[in-house]
Amino acid sequence: MLPHLFLALILWLAATTSWAQSVVLSGVASGKALVVVDGAPPRFLSVGQSRGGVTLLSVEGDSATLEIEGKRQTLKVGAAPISVGKGLSGAGGKRVVLTADASGHFLPQGHINGKAVQFLLDTGATTVTLGAADAKRINLKYEHGQKVQLSTANGNTTGYLIRLDSVRLSDVVAYDVEAVISSEPMPFVLLGNSFLNRFQMQKTNDQMTLEKRY
Repeated sequence: MLPHLFLALILWLAATTSWAQSVVLSGVASGKALVVVDGAPPRFLSVGQSRGGVTLLSVEGDSATLEIEGKRQTLKVGAAPISVGKGLSGAGGKRVVLTADASGHFLPQGHINGKAVQFLLDTGATTVTLGAADAKRINLKYEHGQKVQLSTANGNTTGYLIRLDSVRLSDVVAYDVEAVISSEPMPFVLLGNSFLNRFQMQKTNDQMTLEKRY
C-alpha cells in the first residue's frame, strides 16, 4: 500500500511542478513556420508537424496557429513569447527568447507587479523606466520614492526612484528591481539594466536570449 501511495505522490508532484512552455514564432515562409520552443534552436514546421509538444495547425500571412499543450494559440512574427502551463509559483523559468520587430527593436509584453505593460528592451537605460501615466495605471505609489533629476531630449525633468516588487517576461521573473518614474510621456516601459543585468544576454540575428544568472 505504501509504495503505491509514494508513487502517486511523486506523480502528483511532477504534474504540479511542471514549468510553463515558452513558444516564439520567428518567421514564416512558403507555408512553413519558424518556431522556437523553450529557447531551443529555431526549426521550420510544416502544417501538421510537431516539435516539443507544439503542433503547427495553419499559417496565414505573418501569423501561425499552433496547438500548445492541447490549446490553440495564434502567434504573430515578432510578438512576445506565448507561455502555456504554470508551475507552483507560475514563474519558475530561467530563460526567455525575444524576437526583434522589423525595425530591430525588442518589444516584449510583460508584467510589473502582476500588471501588464509593453516593454522596449534598452541596454542603454540604467534602470527600468516608466512614464507617469503607466505608473499610475498599474498603481505604483511612486510619489513616495526618492526624487532624482533626469536628462531627456526635452531637457531636464524630475523623476522618482523606486523599487518594483517583480518584473516578469513570459515565465521568467526578477524580484525587487530598481526603477525610475519619469514625468515625461513615454510610449513604452524601458526594460533597462536593473533588470537585464540579472541575465546573460546573447543576440543572434533577430533573436535575443536572456538566461538568468542567479
